[in-house]
Amino acid sequence: MHTALRGSRVPIRMWADPASVEDAAMRQLRNVANLPWTHGLAVMPDAHYGKGATVGSVIAMRDAVSPAAVGVDIGCGMSAVRTSLTASDLPDSLGALRRRIESAVPVGFAMHRTPVSPARVPGLGGWDGFWSAFGDLHEGVQGMRERARGQLGSLGGGNHFIEVCLEQGGADEGRVWLMLHSGSRGIGNELAKRHIDIARRLPHNADLPDRDLAVFVAGTPEMAAYRRDLFWAQDYAARNRATMVALAQRAVAEELPGARFGEPISCHHNYVAEETYDGVDVLVTRKGAIRAGAGDLGIIPGSMGTGSYIVRGLGEESAFHSASHGAGRRMSRTRARKTFTEADLAAQTAGVECRKDGGVVDEIPAAYKDIDSVIAAQTDLVEVVAHLKQVVCVKG
Repeated sequence: MHTALRGSRVPIRMWADPASVEDAAMRQLRNVANLPWTHGLAVMPDAHYGKGATVGSVIAMRDAVSPAAVGVDIGCGMSAVRTSLTASDLPDSLGALRRRIESAVPVGFAMHRTPVSPARVPGLGGWDGFWSAFGDLHEGVQGMRERARGQLGSLGGGNHFIEVCLEQGGADEGRVWLMLHSGSRGIGNELAKRHIDIARRLPHNADLPDRDLAVFVAGTPEMAAYRRDLFWAQDYAARNRATMVALAQRAVAEELPGARFGEPISCHHNYVAEETYDGVDVLVTRKGAIRAGAGDLGIIPGSMGTGSYIVRGLGEESAFHSASHGAGRRMSRTRARKTFTEADLAAQTAGVECRKDGGVVDEIPAAYKDIDSVIAAQTDLVEVVAHLKQVVCVKG
C-alpha cells in the first residue's frame, strides 16, 4: 500500500518508505510534483536519487515530457526466458558456460565486428523499416549508423548483465532461466544528450527550479523531434535485448546440447508510453519502473548475488499501472568502491560464477537494497510468478 504526501500541486504517491528516501531525491520528487504539466506522480519502493529525476519514479504529464527524466539510456530494460534445462543438467563448473556467453555477446565497450544478421533473431521483423528510419534521426547522430549496427546485440557495462538463473521453490524448483539487462547503448545516449540540451535552452523552461526538469511541450517541433527519436531508441533497446537473447540461447545450446527455450518476457524500465488515466491522455515516464498493467509479465532483478523475480502486474491505477524495476541502490558507486573490497565481493557472490575483481566492486550486493523487502512493499502492484537465483552472471 502507498502513502500520499501532500503539499505539492499533485500528491506524491509513495510505495517507498519516505524516511528511507534521501533528501535530495525527495526534493526532486517535490519539484516534479509542482510542475504545471504534471498530472500525477508515483514512487516505487526501490526509489533513490538519480540524475534528471528520481530513479523509481513514474511521472504522468499532460502535453509534455521531460527528456532528462527519461534519462540517457533510453529503453533500458530486462528480458528473461525459461529453458527446458534443470539444475541437474548443469556441469559442476560453470566457467565454460560463462566464457561461451561472453564470447557470443560483447560486453563493456566492445561491439560486434560484423553486425548481427537479423536471421539470427527469430520472430522479430521490420528490420528494413527500422534502419531506414535512422536517416530521420537528429542530424548529430548521422555519423553513428555503423557503430549503432555494431553495438546492436551487445551488453555494455555498469549494472547491465546476462545471467543464468535457477528457479527457487514450487513445482519448477531448479528450472534454468536466462535473464539479461541492457538498453539502447551509445546511440540512445547520444540522442538523449542532444535533446536534453535542446530542452534546457527553451524559453518556457527558464524559471524551473531544476534545469533537469526542462520539458518539451505538445504541438512544437522540438517535441515532435524528440518523440520520433525517443520511440526509435526504445525500439533499438528492445531489438538489442532480443538479439542478445538469441545469441545467449545459442551459446547455452552449444554448451548444453538439447536445451530448448520458451517465449521471452521483455520489459522496458526507462521509457515513455502514451496512456490514459482518469480520462486524461498522458505521457507516462517510467524511470526505473516497469509497466504492471493487469496481466502484464515483468522482471524485477536484485543485485548480482541475491536473485530476481518474474512478476505479473495487478493493474493498480493509483500507481499508473507500474511497479519497481529492481532492488535500487542504497549507496553510490563511489561510496561502494570506498566501502568494500574484492574480498567482500567474493564473499557476497559465493556460489555465483562471475567477475569478482575490483572493476565490479561498485556492483556488490550490499550496495543495493534488499530485493525481498522491495517485493514485499508492492504486493498491491504485482504478484510473484517465479523467484530466481543466479548461478552465472556476466558483466562488462
